Amino acid sequence: MTADVADEWRQWHEHRVASAAAPHGSLALTGTHWLEDYPDGRLPDIPGHWTDDGDAVGLTATAADGLTVDGRPLDGTVRITPDLGPAATARVAFGERRLVVLVREGVWGVRDFDPDAPARRAFRGIEVTPYDPRWSVPGHFTPYAEDRTVRVENADGRKRGLGLGGELAFTLDGRELTLQVTVEGDGSLWAVFADVSSGRGSHRFRFLRPAAPDTEGRTTVDFNRALLPPCAFADAFICPFPPPGNTLDLAIEAGERNLL
Repeated sequence: MTADVADEWRQWHEHRVASAAAPHGSLALTGTHWLEDYPDGRLPDIPGHWTDDGDAVGLTATAADGLTVDGRPLDGTVRITPDLGPAATARVAFGERRLVVLVREGVWGVRDFDPDAPARRAFRGIEVTPYDPRWSVPGHFTPYAEDRTVRVENADGRKRGLGLGGELAFTLDGRELTLQVTVEGDGSLWAVFADVSSGRGSHRFRFLRPAAPDTEGRTTVDFNRALLPPCAFADAFICPFPPPGNTLDLAIEAGERNLL
C-alpha cells in the first residue's frame, strides 16, 4: 500500500466523521413524518400546516409560527418541492432546525434535522477497520437488459421499491462473488449488502459505492470504503435492506463497522 492510498483513505474517513457530526448531518435527524399519517396537517413538534398538494407540499404558517422559507419569515402559503441537496440547504427552517421535504413512491414527507439532537451530542466516532489492500479488488459491471425494481423491507418496517441496474462481479479471497447494484445519475454504482459479519461485529447491513465503470465495465470494489447506512446514525432514516442475493457468505471485516 502506498502512502498516497493510505492518506486518501484516511481523509475519506475523516470526511465521513465530520459529515455525520455536522450541525445538520445524519446524526441530527430526529424524525421523518409522512403527511399521509397526519391528515390534519399538523406534524409532531413542527409548526405550520403541511398538506399533500399533488406535485409539491403545501405549507401554511403565520409569522408567529417562526418558520422561514428561503431565509424569509413565512406568513401565508407556499408550495415546496423536494429538497435535493444537503439538509443544511433545505428551504424551510425553524430556528436552527432544517425541515427537509421528500417524496417516496408518491408519498410526501418532512424530515426534521436538529443540531441539538441527542444522537449528535452523544456521538463519539465511527468504528472503522484500518485500510487493508486485500479488500480492494477489480470488479466488472454488467448492466441488465432492462432496469429492475424489487420490493425490499426498509428500516422503518415498510416495503418499498429498490431500483437495480445490473450486476457487479468480483473475486475476493479466491471466491467469485456478485452484487446487484443500482446505477446512480452520475454513472456510479450503489450496493446494499450484508455479509457473515453483519450483526456480529458490523452493522446489520452496509452500503458500497463503487465508481462509475469504464466503457469495458471495469471498476474497483473497495470494501475498505464500506459505509454505515444513514439509519445507523438515526432511527428516522428509511434505508432499504439488501435485495435477494446481496448477502455475501464471507465476513467483510473492512470499512465502517459500527458507531463507537
